[in-house]
Amino acid sequence: MEVYRTPDAAFENLPDFPWEPAYAEVADPDGGTLRMAYVEVGPADGPVALLLHGEPSWSFLYRHVARVLAEDGIRCVLPDLVGFGRSDKPVHQADYSYARLVEWTRELVFDHLDLREVTLVGQDWGGLIGLRLVAEHPGRFARVVAANTGLPTGDFDMPEVWWQFRRAVEKAEVLDVARLVASGCARPMSDEVRAAYDAPFPEERAKAGARAMPGLVPTRPDDPASEANRAAWEVLSASELPFLVAFSDSDPITGAMAPVLRKLIPGTRGLSHPTIQNAGHFLQEDAGEELGRVIADFIRA
Repeated sequence: MEVYRTPDAAFENLPDFPWEPAYAEVADPDGGTLRMAYVEVGPADGPVALLLHGEPSWSFLYRHVARVLAEDGIRCVLPDLVGFGRSDKPVHQADYSYARLVEWTRELVFDHLDLREVTLVGQDWGGLIGLRLVAEHPGRFARVVAANTGLPTGDFDMPEVWWQFRRAVEKAEVLDVARLVASGCARPMSDEVRAAYDAPFPEERAKAGARAMPGLVPTRPDDPASEANRAAWEVLSASELPFLVAFSDSDPITGAMAPVLRKLIPGTRGLSHPTIQNAGHFLQEDAGEELGRVIADFIRA
């Protein structure tokens, strides 16, 4: 497997993201290994929050959330998915699959870090991956926060705005990652923050994961990931695990999933599900401190 590794120098002077990364090796399908990066923020003996980012962002997205949680005594683990952030980046889109993304993440958080009693916080692909982990390893989790995400099976069509995003990614000669993130926010983004979202991708070949991800979302009933996601829905729809739905008020991509999650998952009952105001798809960027307080209150409750 041909892999690109972003030089460390690309990550110098990141705004509000002072934490040093740690690394773990996960298996690639060719018998080799890939390096996955993660940062840990907060006390080592605190309750664990696993903060999973989506496409095309990286753990930098959670910097404000993590700071609030750490100040409340919560241990935050922020991985970079394979293909993103400081993690290794296979350079061929065919090297990415939904199943591989789930397995790489599982290997990091369970085999390497041995996380238990975990609060999952998943947004975008962080939910697509994280909810699979919850369903397939329920004994590892204490609660779930779903933030602008879902678990598609291909049995229902995606919204048109998502198809527009997918087509834009597929057709882009040069993929402008920072622009994609900024377009998913409701509030202005500074130039230095834009640069931080571009930092993992100094070369076009490093963006294979970002280009591949939209095509891995199940959009037809016979998609390779559909059966596994249906099986996950069966588990989640019978689970009493506390499940908070914390969506924003301005996300046309996943907004329709909030009432579906609240209706179908028993663990949502009896909870007050907040709506984060003046925030887009990347609500961690728009309102990270507010989302952090919501998560901290949920864990402490």
